[in-house]
Amino acid sequence: MSSIAIIPARGGSKRIPRKNIKSFLGEPIITYSIKAALMSGLFDEVMVSTDDEEIAQVARDSGATVPFLRSAAASDDFASTAQVLEEVLTSYKNQGRTFDQGCCIYPTAPFVTAQLLDLAHARLSEGDFDTVFPVLRYSYPIWRSLKVEEGKALMNWPEHLQSRSQDLPHAFHDAGQFYWFRVESFLKKRVLFTDNSGVVELSELEAQDIDSETDWKLAELKYKLLYNLD
Repeated sequence: MSSIAIIPARGGSKRIPRKNIKSFLGEPIITYSIKAALMSGLFDEVMVSTDDEEIAQVARDSGATVPFLRSAAASDDFASTAQVLEEVLTSYKNQGRTFDQGCCIYPTAPFVTAQLLDLAHARLSEGDFDTVFPVLRYSYPIWRSLKVEEGKALMNWPEHLQSRSQDLPHAFHDAGQFYWFRVESFLKKRVLFTDNSGVVELSELEAQDIDSETDWKLAELKYKLLYNLD
């Protein structure tokens, strides 16, 4: 069964300029995703989809392939991940190469490891899922969350005002690291989260959303703590 790792990394990041190749503890952050994919041994191809030649060169230097540059239509602020994946898979098909499974690994996911990719891949194969991705548990019950209207705090779910935290169900959110998917299913549904998606649960130390400079610093601190680095 053939598999491809697709790392989408366009050049036009807004909130953190040059985010996909910004130094994370001394290395361009995209190299963590590339190395995890290569070390896993799960892929026939580890490629980076980018519209940026500098990112492409960093990717090649790290061991990934960049067989073509991303189109302008798949590089603007409104292009979805699914659109990028479809473009990549179609381009390979036009070259005579097809894949049974794929894994979209985000370029700013330094906590992804070969072992985690392997675990999620096994879940995809054994559970007959369309997709599998890592999730994090909310640290506080969302059922007791608040909203603020005209300066007043109001319950989103007033019926849980007196509920004990331990009596409420756990809630989770996407860790934003990667998605394993079955190519045939993806090309039919064109989404990565379906009604047949499985998950791998992570700890809070194993993930960090990176959308600001503060997030970046938190991610580096978590990484140092996780791997006992000075």
